[in-house]
Amino acid sequence: MDTLTRIRAFIDVVDAEGFSAAARRVGKSKALLSKYVRELEDELGALLLNRTTRQFSLTEAGHTYYRSASEILKEIDNLADLVRANNSDLRGRLRITVPRTFVDAEIGQSLIDFGRQHPELSLEIVSDDRFIDLVEEGFDVAIRITRLEDSTLIARKLDDFQVLICASPDFMAKAGPFAHPSELSKIPCILDTNGRSYSNWRFVEPDGSPFTVPVSGPIEVNSPLAAARAAVTGIGIAVLPDFIARPRVQSGELVTLFDDYLPKDRGIYAIYPHRRYLPTKVRTFVDFLHGWFRKTQ
Repeated sequence: MDTLTRIRAFIDVVDAEGFSAAARRVGKSKALLSKYVRELEDELGALLLNRTTRQFSLTEAGHTYYRSASEILKEIDNLADLVRANNSDLRGRLRITVPRTFVDAEIGQSLIDFGRQHPELSLEIVSDDRFIDLVEEGFDVAIRITRLEDSTLIARKLDDFQVLICASPDFMAKAGPFAHPSELSKIPCILDTNGRSYSNWRFVEPDGSPFTVPVSGPIEVNSPLAAARAAVTGIGIAVLPDFIARPRVQSGELVTLFDDYLPKDRGIYAIYPHRRYLPTKVRTFVDFLHGWFRKTQ
């Protein structure tokens, strides 16, 4: 049995978080996977997994080996993808991490449309608002809504993005009007705790000078959809992603404030680890999303 097969068995077990789950996922017996991992440990002369009857955990050596071996296997798979690219052959699993906001909003349809167009590719879409290390956690690509910062990762912009300051017409009739964003420090606000500066809202003066306004209010929630519902109810003023706010603005449920003071330095990006050989499945996915946003937004 070759070393590569043993390495794949080890990575399959770690990714599935157990021998039984890995056996079901890859279609091999639990005993065979256990044999491969044990042989790999014998070959290395090091224990990679701490095993008990109910669970296992990676040893320090196992953590180190998993990170490096995962990258090596990806490069091997990427080489095969590159060779098959001329035949437009898409195979295997594509692991994507996306913010919950993206998945739950209308733009999340882009992921479904890609899956429908490429049924030969298995998509694993993980919606999570925490920052994820793509290499450490084995993701092929991430969708991020952010200001682009220096990184070892590769980023391709899919669309513009900005937040909007919104309130219901009833709320504005009672509490407004407002002349400057600084007044928000004295107004009930709805805080979306997903943001890095959820209690200090960012603005830009007409001359380009940035400033922040500390805000507080009766509701803190880690969901922009819930924040939008609270704003529609008239509880307070909310910062909302434009793709969530605009349908409600168009319907008259919400109105926008301080449009001239909003920063425009954010975007929606597809981000993936830098590799010498970019997998065909990642390139195809990113190209599809870029085209999808050009057509629909």
